[in-house]
Amino acid sequence: MKNIITLLLALLSQVALAQSRKDELTALLQRHNVPGVQVVYTKGKAVEAYNLGVREAGTSQPVTATTIFEAASLGKEMLAYVALRLHDRGLLDLDKPLLQYYDYPRLQGQPRAARITARMALAHTTGLPNWAENPTTPSWKTSALVLKYAPDSCWNYSGEGYTFLQKTLEHLTGKSWEKLAQQEIFTPLGLKNTSFIWQPAFAATASAGHDGAGKPSPIDHFMEPYAGFSLYSTAIDYNRFLQALRTGQGLKPATARLLRIPATAADRCGKAASAADPYIDWACGVGLASTSQGLAQWQWGDNGNFKGFFMTLPGKQESLLLFTNSANGPQLVDEVLRLFFGPGQYRATQWLTE
Repeated sequence: MKNIITLLLALLSQVALAQSRKDELTALLQRHNVPGVQVVYTKGKAVEAYNLGVREAGTSQPVTATTIFEAASLGKEMLAYVALRLHDRGLLDLDKPLLQYYDYPRLQGQPRAARITARMALAHTTGLPNWAENPTTPSWKTSALVLKYAPDSCWNYSGEGYTFLQKTLEHLTGKSWEKLAQQEIFTPLGLKNTSFIWQPAFAATASAGHDGAGKPSPIDHFMEPYAGFSLYSTAIDYNRFLQALRTGQGLKPATARLLRIPATAADRCGKAASAADPYIDWACGVGLASTSQGLAQWQWGDNGNFKGFFMTLPGKQESLLLFTNSANGPQLVDEVLRLFFGPGQYRATQWLTE
């Protein structure tokens, strides 16, 4: 009887905590003018999911667990994971110049590009710009790429570097990026509402995006798969992948370590050191932060009117994931981190704004 009472009290406490967190998240949405959010918090095997607000401002359509969001750059971690799996099979040498695998047409006339490797692409040290042009415009796919910095000389966030790596993997395997993602991630991990290409079935549940003033705009319909920006998913789906990333599931132990040890100190090209710089590094495909809760893996997603963020604490078996349908989404991050992880210094958002 005593054990039953203890169990009931524990369950009631958990219910009360979840309601408190839901109330606080609802207040944060109103405070920062964010119409809708999906939040998933994982600790060990316990998962808490919160789906709050509306899919489109001015309507009563609620955000649910199956609402589709643009996950933007959070697709880069999926490319990194697939690249590491192919590395484990001996198909990709992380330190072999990518141009020796695939003569990427957009890098013609760039002799320094002959040094770029998969490890550099994963760690954002290729020397390439983020985007040569807006990647949603027709001319981008054939636009010429010009290196801004010498390869492996400094850290410069680069969607182009990830696209170069993606095209190399497609060439090596003879498969599209969407097919590779299905084969290596979506199917094995059971991601049923995730794609790098717009699916007609998404229309029934997809969220609109919103600018900083709260004005809605339709979700983008990407018809070609790009790891750097075209990921559609739900937070519940993506969290399945995030746990594989955090634990190294599906990777050899030595390869999994590459997601938790620095590949570069992330010294930003041409920028003076900031207060947060000593706490930030980059691994092979994911950001690292030294926080008051220990080592963290992290990444942000930004497609303008859709913003996302995740942070994991591998040493504590915890993770937090946010999908928002608003340009104001980043304003939530620090408060949500402290709501679930507790008080502390998490460094990532500080570094992004410095």
